[in-house]
Amino acid sequence: MVCVVSRTGRQFQRYNKGRRQVVGCIPYRLKISTDGTISDEFEVLVISSQKGHALMFPKGGWELDESVEEAASRESLEEAGVIGNVERQLGKWDFLSKSRGTFYEGLMFPMLVKEELELWPEQHLRQRMWMKVDEAREACRDWWMKEALDVLIHRLSSSPSMKPMEEETKIPLISTC
Repeated sequence: MVCVVSRTGRQFQRYNKGRRQVVGCIPYRLKISTDGTISDEFEVLVISSQKGHALMFPKGGWELDESVEEAASRESLEEAGVIGNVERQLGKWDFLSKSRGTFYEGLMFPMLVKEELELWPEQHLRQRMWMKVDEAREACRDWWMKEALDVLIHRLSSSPSMKPMEEETKIPLISTC
């Protein structure tokens, strides 16, 4: 059995020109109909904030000892309990943290979900829900995450076959304790 624990603290996180760098994922999958067929419609996974008052995509601090893709994968595992393929970066946004009153730099990636875990580090702090894209866009609290979702949907819809992108980064996901 493997045990995974969420990282805490900010002493080992990255900063760029005084702005804390946060990295996140938009976990997505192709919708499966009740008869088991795979449709060409996408669903995205949103999570509640720790206090439960808002919905968002998994994100958190980028640690000094990991690549940006590893950070995105780790945050998705810790906060949403999903494992998958981290794909090409959607973009970078500067945003004001409402709770801290400081500017952050946010980098977002799509993640094609391969596995949804029953147990994960923050399962008692957060709820997770699969939603249609338009529902998730409406529900998401942060403007910059909505923009990242728009980039993802444009990318997926402009793909000739409406299939997830072939470019993927496979990241080792599990730390043992």
